[in-house]
Amino acid sequence: MGGSGALAVLLEKWKEAFNGHRVRDIVGLFADDALFQGLSPRLLTGRDEITTYYENVPAGMKATVEPLQTRTLDAEAVSGFATVVFTDAAGVALPVRLSVVAQHLGDDGWRIRQYHVSKL
Repeated sequence: MGGSGALAVLLEKWKEAFNGHRVRDIVGLFADDALFQGLSPRLLTGRDEITTYYENVPAGMKATVEPLQTRTLDAEAVSGFATVVFTDAAGVALPVRLSVVAQHLGDDGWRIRQYHVSKL
């Protein structure tokens, strides 16, 4: 599967795992040493810190994902942007722009290397 297709699949898997509050599945989409900038001010590195971040997402939070653009960097790397709308249990929406870089890591397949969201 090419880079742009791989990124779309990764984002769909992320959304499904996020909406199901399956932290282990979410974190499994990231490289072991991934860089992660979520909505908190702290830059996170690696799966352990990313796990803690997702364990603290409030119950009932859901996400929609609309991929916007992708760029193949080479045969094993892709970057892209998406609009993500997080909606809490009360129906309050928070739209963000997601910037992501993914890499094909051999037998592990495609993994997110860098993840960054900014509020819109």
